[in-house]
Amino acid sequence: MMISTWRKRKTERMVAKRGLMEDITSMELVIPRHYTCPISLDLMKDPVTLSTGITYDRENIEKWIEAGNQTCPITNQTLRNIGEPIPNHSIRKMIQQWCVENKDHGIERIPTPRIPVTSSEVVELLAKISKEMHDSEVCKELVSKVKKLVNESERNKRCFVTNGTAHVLSAAFVAFSEEINMKNSSTGEVILSTLTTILPLDGESKSNLGSISSLCCMVWFLNNGSLSCRRNAVFLLKDILKMEEHDKVEILLGIEGALEGLVKLVKEPICPTTTKASLLAIYHMVNSSHSSSFANKKAQSRFADVGLVELLVEMLVDCEKSICEKALGVLDGICSSIEGRKRAYSYALTVPVLVKKLLRVSDLATEFSVSILWKIGKRENGGDVLVEALKLGAFQKLLLLLQVGCSETTKEKASELLKLLNVHRDRAECVDSLDFKSLKRPF
Repeated sequence: MMISTWRKRKTERMVAKRGLMEDITSMELVIPRHYTCPISLDLMKDPVTLSTGITYDRENIEKWIEAGNQTCPITNQTLRNIGEPIPNHSIRKMIQQWCVENKDHGIERIPTPRIPVTSSEVVELLAKISKEMHDSEVCKELVSKVKKLVNESERNKRCFVTNGTAHVLSAAFVAFSEEINMKNSSTGEVILSTLTTILPLDGESKSNLGSISSLCCMVWFLNNGSLSCRRNAVFLLKDILKMEEHDKVEILLGIEGALEGLVKLVKEPICPTTTKASLLAIYHMVNSSHSSSFANKKAQSRFADVGLVELLVEMLVDCEKSICEKALGVLDGICSSIEGRKRAYSYALTVPVLVKKLLRVSDLATEFSVSILWKIGKRENGGDVLVEALKLGAFQKLLLLLQVGCSETTKEKASELLKLLNVHRDRAECVDSLDFKSLKRPF
């Protein structure tokens, strides 16, 4: 009897407590109006006051100004000192206190925002780097400060980018590469890592980094640097190789270890992002429309010679969509050369992998796969490839591709491939078309 009474009282207390909690949670928490941003109507995290006396959240008012507006959203008055709104510390402290007082309602205290860097501070810091770029230790210290400030916020990053940081840092890297001393390689590493935080670079900065000494230095880091340094080097190389004004492929082809360093990042991946950057850099080398035909052919043959064809085919067996597209793009470029087609033709996995990728990854992957099959299938002795493709169901897949639609170039190649395959249909038993009745395009 005593036990049942105790249980009854405990249950009553729990019910009463639950009812109290429901009452508390059902109460609507109202944010004081002067704590909210007039633009977003949300609680301000970094309140700043304009010359008109109105306070906004920094992120929202900066977006308003960046959109080309030069007036106060509330008063419609023309703004003075657009670039440097004044932090409102009083309001920010009051908001933080209000957050603490209402923590039981699930309100978290907003952190004290870091004071953003100003344009004048950026210009002064960059001027010091320009002056001291030949002093390795001083330059390293100054560039490290730039990197720290850039990583603090997107606002800081924009401020550094708009004030010409890429040009100054690229010039500093050129100076380092011309006086290269691997005992002070840490300076070059810091410059490289800071440059990658402000990608993509402007044309002038790319031109600086595209000098022979700079490219030689990047290749050295690509082969001898730490994992993060190798990663940064390939990011910059990828960006430089996208340039339209000048041809950098021939320069890289003349630098010992350049091709091997890029292939090594594909063979021994650091992370998916680095693998993609490496593949894009190689893609620009074997497909660049801004390079001479001779340079492209030389790059295609050189990459084939170092075993990239076989490496890419093995990678394609099991990889994610983005890497698959880039790997197929590189393979298509390499197969534009005689050596590339020979290596692809001779490797047992090539045709099965290419046929498998048709209509299964994306439009782009399908187009590259058709192009590669077309290149190796129309060779003088490409009959064996065609027979193997027939056995794997390439004929039906190509017919289906023409039905669902593709680009005009791919359509022409697919049609020619079908004609080539049709000649050998008596030598191979095609896969029954019913095998494709449930095939769906994943794109």
